[in-house]
Amino acid sequence: MTRDLRAARTGAVLTFVLAGLLCGSMTVRIPALSDKLGLSEASVGVTLLVWGLGALITMQSMRGVMARFGSRSILRVAAPLTAITLALLAVAPSFPLALAASGLFGMAFGAVDVAMNAQGSAVERAYGRPLMNGMHAGWCVGAISAGLLGTAAIAAGLSITVHLALVALLALPVAALVSRSYLPDPVTAPGRERGAPAAPRRRMPPVVYLLGVIAFCAFMVEGTVADWNGLYLRNVLGAPEALAALGYPIFEAGMLAGRLAGDRVQVRFGARGMMVASGLATAATFAVVITAPTAPIAISAMLFVGVAVATVSPMAMSLAGGATGSPGPTIAQTGAMGYAGLLLGPVIVGFLSDLVTLRVGLGIAVVLGVLIAAVAWFLPRSRAVTVPLETPRRELSMAA
Repeated sequence: MTRDLRAARTGAVLTFVLAGLLCGSMTVRIPALSDKLGLSEASVGVTLLVWGLGALITMQSMRGVMARFGSRSILRVAAPLTAITLALLAVAPSFPLALAASGLFGMAFGAVDVAMNAQGSAVERAYGRPLMNGMHAGWCVGAISAGLLGTAAIAAGLSITVHLALVALLALPVAALVSRSYLPDPVTAPGRERGAPAAPRRRMPPVVYLLGVIAFCAFMVEGTVADWNGLYLRNVLGAPEALAALGYPIFEAGMLAGRLAGDRVQVRFGARGMMVASGLATAATFAVVITAPTAPIAISAMLFVGVAVATVSPMAMSLAGGATGSPGPTIAQTGAMGYAGLLLGPVIVGFLSDLVTLRVGLGIAVVLGVLIAAVAWFLPRSRAVTVPLETPRRELSMAA
């Protein structure tokens, strides 16, 4: 194993950490943005919707872009742009400008999300064994760090402008340094040289759409927990606000633990069997959450929901990356379908809660867990997630 390959793996993990930090920093200061600009709850919702739509639009358009430029080139541009647009959001003096900055931030982040998963797939192929869960654990580390730094910034009395501008300024040199370690994406056909005419565009293999459905369900569960668990704990189970606030970080801690162990478990049991088990475990643990008589029981169950669902989306991305010779377009398709679930999940839960109750609305996560298991059952039987790919030594040296 070459030194450049080890550096590429470290660089991919750090990219996930950086993405989690930038995205989490925005999320943790949403209340401060609302106070700064005097936004209503509806205006905050519109701001988040614009951010999500910007990311989704970029993800959906990345299939052709990834095929042409590759993850390395896109990350070298999109990662700094994500930091810059976060700073623009921090200094926005009015609601319309904040909306524009939020949309730009979402678009830049959408490009980073697809490209970092494609880069992770390239590193996986070069190693010849599963690594994606560990990379997504980096995201959890970044998101948790954003929460801790945000808490510290609030305690220190830093304004949202100063806080997010500092995060952006620190992220820029880190992004530039990490970009030196990226690997070139695998070529799509033997013998194809750089600069040669692109091969005719082919249809996505059907398995990519199956993986997109699985990612949709997994992201929908994650979005449901992120947006609704606090209200459920406070309004339905009667938890004090401080206790209700623990639900999401405990869920994230469970996801971190699941992803740190996920690659080793996947090697032993295979991606298909692990996805089926994860889906059933997600349904079972979330059933405990929505039937819990007290908040402490529900919060404890949140930890196990995080462990259960943690590996589903990384494995979906990894399998999509290995479905064809070039991981970028397939990961872009799977990521776009998954991200739609992240956007739609909280909306559907809110609609169901208005019709019936929040407890019943959250029951959709149980259905989603069963659906993950059912769809995963139709995936090809394989214990290996990736096909080892020979990466030319010359290209490995160029990555450093």
